[in-house]
Amino acid sequence: MAVRGKLKIYFSYAAGAGKTCAMLSAAREEQKDGMDVVAGIIENRDRPETEALLVGMEQIPPQEISREGTVMHEFDLDRAIRRHPELILLDELAHTNPAGSRHKKRYQDMEELLRAGINVYTTVNVQHIESLQDLVVSITGLSVHERIPDHVLDSADQVELIDIEPDDLIDRLNRGKIYHEQPQGQNASGFSPEKLIALREIALRYTASQLNRIALQISSQEANQEHYSNEHILVCLSSAASNKKVIRTAARMAEAFHGDFTALFVETPETKGLTQKNKTELRANLRLAEQLGAQIATTYGEDISGQIAEYAKTSRVSKIILGRSHSKKSWFGNTNIMDKLAAASPNMDIYIIPDTQPSLYNRFPQYRISPRLSLTSTFITFGILLVCTLIGLWFSALGFREANIITVYILGVLLSAMITEGRLYSAATSIFSVLVFNYFFTAPYFSLRAYDSGYPVTFLVMLAASFITSTLTMRVKEQARQSAKKAFRTEVLLETSRKLQQAKDPAAIINETAQQMVKLLDRTVIFYSVLPGSLSEPLIFPKEDSDANLHIYTSSSERSVADWVYKNNKRAGATTDTFSAAGCLYHAVRGGDSVFAVAAIVMENEDPLEVFDKSLVIAMLGECALALEKEQLNEKQKEISIQIQQEQLRANLLRAISHDLRTPLTSISGNAGILIGNSGVLSEEQKTGLYTDIYDDSIWLINLVENLLSISRIENGSLNLNVQAELIEEVIAEALLHLNRKSNEHIIRTVLSDELIMARMDSRLIIQVLINLLDNAIKYTGTGSHITVSAKRDKQMVVVEVADDGPGISDEAKTRIFDMFYTADNIRGDGRRGLGLGLSLCKSIINAHGGTFAVHDNFPQGALFRFTLQAEEVNVHE
Repeated sequence: MAVRGKLKIYFSYAAGAGKTCAMLSAAREEQKDGMDVVAGIIENRDRPETEALLVGMEQIPPQEISREGTVMHEFDLDRAIRRHPELILLDELAHTNPAGSRHKKRYQDMEELLRAGINVYTTVNVQHIESLQDLVVSITGLSVHERIPDHVLDSADQVELIDIEPDDLIDRLNRGKIYHEQPQGQNASGFSPEKLIALREIALRYTASQLNRIALQISSQEANQEHYSNEHILVCLSSAASNKKVIRTAARMAEAFHGDFTALFVETPETKGLTQKNKTELRANLRLAEQLGAQIATTYGEDISGQIAEYAKTSRVSKIILGRSHSKKSWFGNTNIMDKLAAASPNMDIYIIPDTQPSLYNRFPQYRISPRLSLTSTFITFGILLVCTLIGLWFSALGFREANIITVYILGVLLSAMITEGRLYSAATSIFSVLVFNYFFTAPYFSLRAYDSGYPVTFLVMLAASFITSTLTMRVKEQARQSAKKAFRTEVLLETSRKLQQAKDPAAIINETAQQMVKLLDRTVIFYSVLPGSLSEPLIFPKEDSDANLHIYTSSSERSVADWVYKNNKRAGATTDTFSAAGCLYHAVRGGDSVFAVAAIVMENEDPLEVFDKSLVIAMLGECALALEKEQLNEKQKEISIQIQQEQLRANLLRAISHDLRTPLTSISGNAGILIGNSGVLSEEQKTGLYTDIYDDSIWLINLVENLLSISRIENGSLNLNVQAELIEEVIAEALLHLNRKSNEHIIRTVLSDELIMARMDSRLIIQVLINLLDNAIKYTGTGSHITVSAKRDKQMVVVEVADDGPGISDEAKTRIFDMFYTADNIRGDGRRGLGLGLSLCKSIINAHGGTFAVHDNFPQGALFRFTLQAEEVNVHE
């Protein structure tokens, strides 16, 4: 991964202060010192000073983009990355790229250059800082649309203030030094001395704040600790356009106090009734808070002040920033959200920022009720009115009073509100109930007139009761719906966590995460797993009943967005400022700086994600990243464990070889020396004895080396079985031919239940097993002992046994006899110490064949080793 490049920003309070010339001059000095410097994009506006500084400096050819007949020359990001200079110059960092570009803003191009390891020099005016926008507007009266988030300057390695006296700046402007096309002597809006002085003061303060922040970071790093502040700033989000001013104020306060910054959105039952315009504003405010460094949090509840207070107490918030509410006080008490919040959180500082537009936090927010007309609901409404009227006529015939009939109609309004969809039908039921009651049950009957002077009051009370009943019923329905939705979301999140814990491999983790995302969002989800250096083929998880052509979301253009997200560890795609024309929203499934997968949510023809859904998706992807990281760590741990075991095996082998091979090697070399130096003195009988000792020791060494090689192949996983059908009789006979010479001192016989017993095996390895078992029987039993090799068919298996009538094996030794480097007795029957590899090797070979290996007591005495192999049918006709 490339080392991140360094960023230096030339900062000033107005255009024409000399930022571009200062940047070019510094770049030329770096070029003289041998640095590879390239001009990416310079807005020179035909200024002679700028043109002179560009002479002799390589420039990236601009990219020509045609829009509505106009050709624009823009910075070519891809060419700059391919060129990959040490230093690149980018003028006007707040510039907005044309539609269709990879990034919406030039500062995002700059961030990609830094991630590629390229150093960047750039220029910015104070008017373009997002958190200072409201201050700039209040001074100049002009709103700047090209802005950059504060974190861009916060991430800068150097910020150099380019200062000039306001009078000198105005003089330069009047002489046409700043804008070449402006006639000399003509001033521009916003360049009065008073305004420039105010802007200059803001720039100086902001630069001082940045220098102080950098100094704090350096001192914290030198002290090897993180800077800590007990200040926690909470700003409340709303759908008002003026909420941006509240967010910027909170961001400046968080910067001034060096505290944590959180933006809270309280989702209420009325949130779904917001107009599309308000939803767009809410998403814009949410994105602004993210750009200014806020941690986004979402809660749900009808009592907004209570939700804010509860979150503030839980998160240890010290200061709450609110926009001014327009709700008025009621006769029955305080309904103003600030008053209620102050009462709920008396120990917190609450700051009220003037907010001139309606906010979502008003008690009765301005949202639009879209009447949903339904033929079914219409019939239900008229049916309820008809039933209530029939019941009323029945009650009237029975002599019941009018109050009882009114109760029937109020019950009808309640039923209508519960059954029908929307407020329209419950409101209509309330009005028609009064009219029908007046028509049928008040004198004069069958007329909408009323003789009794008290009837109008009765009608008003009935209408008010109907409206209140329907309103409360609709509210209960909405709360029940929201509670069910919240419970569903919580269930999905908990289920995701549980399923990810149970997932066995990365493929299962990705599959479970994708299925849960589809369940939560009801949208198609696409996942790309990370392979070494690239992404895998897309895994598509369609939503239920999806009939769209999903292959368009895995095209080369969409794949390029996924690749960009993987390489840059950033989100991109639809509803973002990077690759905004894509059909999917792409998120990196990341843990720190590592990307484990890329998740794509299909957004074509779909509304943007709601705030709460977005938070849940990020939480689910975080859980997925943790699970994938844990799986990756487990795999690495397994590899490390295997390496440790192999190292331990090598160490044990070396210790055993260094100790136990010394005796036979010393014996061979000593006997050989005696034969060489005293061949004429020794008798033939003595020579034969020495030759025999040399032969026995060398055979022991050969068998040991064979066992060592087999053990190493098994431990490394390189033991390849050449399994074929073999006759057991032939394999046993071959093993008997390779026994050592002392086998003649024992009685060895073979017992077969059938001469044509065949089993599937690698005969070379099974012969080695039989040789080890027979050698053990020879070495650990006395001269003249009986050793029996038998084989029989038992259903689908062949059972082979090697039994002796020696001293046998103790019960304690049986539990460890198949462990590597364990020997039942320190001294063998022939007085030579063994390595304890033979039986461990035998068990490994038999297990590799799919058989079993065990040791038992032989009757009446001795030991019996039994192993099984897969039987093979014998074709007697061949």
